[in-house]
Amino acid sequence: MTESLPDAEWLHRPGLKELLEALGAYQDDARFVGGAVRDTLLGHSVSDVDIATVHEPREVMARLENAGIKAVPTGIDHGTVTAVLSGWPVEITTLRRDVSTDGRHATIAFTDDWREDAARRDFTINALFADARSGIISDYFGGLEDLRAGMVRFIGDPDARIAEDHLRILRFFRFYARFGKGEPDAAAYSACRARANSLMALSRERIADELLKLLALREPTPALRLMVDGGILLPVLPEIDEQGVTRMARLIQRENEADAEPAPIRRLCALLPANPSVGDGVAARLKLSNKARKRIVTALTDAPDHEHPVQLAYLIGTEGAVDRMLLNENISAATIKELRSCTVPSFPMTGGALIARGLAPGPAVALALKEVEAEWIGNGFPMGSALEAIADQIVWKFQRARQ
Repeated sequence: MTESLPDAEWLHRPGLKELLEALGAYQDDARFVGGAVRDTLLGHSVSDVDIATVHEPREVMARLENAGIKAVPTGIDHGTVTAVLSGWPVEITTLRRDVSTDGRHATIAFTDDWREDAARRDFTINALFADARSGIISDYFGGLEDLRAGMVRFIGDPDARIAEDHLRILRFFRFYARFGKGEPDAAAYSACRARANSLMALSRERIADELLKLLALREPTPALRLMVDGGILLPVLPEIDEQGVTRMARLIQRENEADAEPAPIRRLCALLPANPSVGDGVAARLKLSNKARKRIVTALTDAPDHEHPVQLAYLIGTEGAVDRMLLNENISAATIKELRSCTVPSFPMTGGALIARGLAPGPAVALALKEVEAEWIGNGFPMGSALEAIADQIVWKFQRARQ
């Protein structure tokens, strides 16, 4: 039975019809491929649109320029050109076949064979093409059946596909977390377990990117359990164990209770021991940004259960306070909701105000101002006369100390 792509919002985006005409898509020189096809069939929203074409990259560039469409040679040596349509990008990639691979990079050659291009893709559900005019799906490896069954399955021999690109191990678990139903494909899971050590050959940036994409999904827990049970992460992230997965599962439940958006970095914190030094080490190993590294350390730093949420937010920022409180199971979801809805005040006092009260200019001003701020925080951020009274008391204390 022939299956066709249903109508979807993205098919009517401005500039797409002109792009398809420029590529000869209505003569079957180009087809939609990959995630846009897969997600549309599932009724999901589509952000990225990819097109495969028989035209080689420089021909694609020329066709787009002749049609007045902005063309960016984002990966022209590997066959990819990006068309920019009214501010949104479309990746256009020439049909390819692998000549050689080393687990990290592939040497490719261009082809005009749609099945040959599909055969080099990772999973059957990612190798679906859709005709631009009729919407008819080209499915060479049973991807439609797998999509309906919630089965993430490698094209061909899983061991060979992983040997071509080791990152496919992590991609398998990410796609299983997003699309899988029930038990994972046995051959795929077995191959991932057998080749887990090959992850050590990948750059830590690629590992981090794939892991954080997994953690950003609505419910990554079952996939993470499979990874831990199978020793998948042991070669590169031995800090993540079964207890960590259990902590993350509870965190996700608390995120839902507190109406908090999922945060991959926060979930990574839950997977790790509650130790800021360990978190910092993992962040450094994964070569995360300084901002992400600081967020991990802040979240994993212990804090008293009774600390007032707004006071905590003032001291470490709202993001850090939400992270820390969500990771602390002794703090209620209602408290976290309260924090997320409140406005953190700004300290209104200045050193000049203390000098105007008679405090002599010098190093003591900065010290006195810190004490005023600490008292202000501890008393719940009073304003007006209450803050003035705190400032008067601290100035008097410093003046007395100098006598």
